[in-house]
Amino acid sequence: MADGSVASILIRDGKIANISPAIETNGAETQIVDLSGYVLTESFVEPHAHLDKAFLSERIPNPTGDLMGAIHGLDEARHTITVEDTYQRALRAVQLMSKNGVTRVRTHADVTQRNGLVSVEALTQLREDCAHFIDIQIAMLVTWPVTRSEGAPQRMLAEKAIEAGVDVVGGCPHLDADPLGATNFFVSLAHSSKLPLDLHTDENLRRDSRGLESLATAVIAKGMETPVTASHCVSLSIQDSKYQQSVAVRTADADVRVIVLPQTNLYLQSRDVSVASPRAIAPITVLRDAGVKVGAGADNLQDPFNPMGRADPLETASLLVLAAHQLTLPALHLVTTGAAQATGDDEHQMKVGNKANLVAVRASTIREEIAMGPPDRIVVYGGVVLSDESRNRK
Repeated sequence: MADGSVASILIRDGKIANISPAIETNGAETQIVDLSGYVLTESFVEPHAHLDKAFLSERIPNPTGDLMGAIHGLDEARHTITVEDTYQRALRAVQLMSKNGVTRVRTHADVTQRNGLVSVEALTQLREDCAHFIDIQIAMLVTWPVTRSEGAPQRMLAEKAIEAGVDVVGGCPHLDADPLGATNFFVSLAHSSKLPLDLHTDENLRRDSRGLESLATAVIAKGMETPVTASHCVSLSIQDSKYQQSVAVRTADADVRVIVLPQTNLYLQSRDVSVASPRAIAPITVLRDAGVKVGAGADNLQDPFNPMGRADPLETASLLVLAAHQLTLPALHLVTTGAAQATGDDEHQMKVGNKANLVAVRASTIREEIAMGPPDRIVVYGGVVLSDESRNRK
């Protein structure tokens, strides 16, 4: 177990039925999995992915290496991206994630004028085909602007994405000409559709970027009943401590969850800063100390936004330790229970009565698990021990 203890876990009907040092099965036919030499924890959750962009690094260049370079490169290549192409790349990604211990992934799906609902169509099919080994949530990622008269086509696309079956409302208010207006639009859309909300928020290093504060204020004013998440929150890392603490309290009051994304943000941000370069990671400890539910994810996977990545949350956890100064156990929490909470699941703990989504990694300690990232892992999804054969069938 994560705390170093040894225990047996009884799983019945896909849920954890008992946790104790020794469990009597009373002669009932039981499959026994020996986890000696493994560390067993809650399964990993990937709270922020872009499956529709996965593995595009060789096809789409990003010579500037920054956010806008990636956006422009992708936009120019839209005509080469089809539903089937998107589906196959995304399938490869979720199979890798599952082998690494991920049982839930929230993926953003581009919704733009040039690609319409291509990403949504591919990922909704993937969600159905892979439901036996991984839980996939789809968040629309509506392009900008969504405000004023020029935002009308994007607002219409957002409605079409809901009709097409997305699970979560989402967009990028900080890229809109009217960030506050965009935030209010997305909050209203999530409220009226009764869907969760997940916004790319403050994905920049501008001191005047105050998207998280605006989002928390809008959520409180609207009285949101569905989960709300802010992803990135990079600019908060360069604000003074007084403002950070104020926003953290406001965010906790609004129950806005925060997802930090060290891998892609370290790659894209502060490229033009050669002295005292910011790490571009939201202040995790400040947020958590204020009561904010914080999770961490990898974001992009070998695409123009991030040419690296192994679809492994332990890679994210390692960066949290090295670049975000998290201790090993909190780092693991951020990619398991914390990541689940960030996507609206507050019951992703190894407790009796909860769904049996678990991962066992061959290691002796949590520190060793994060440091070594051993490939030898046993993944349990809904009480079922997964195999490559099960992941390859529809």
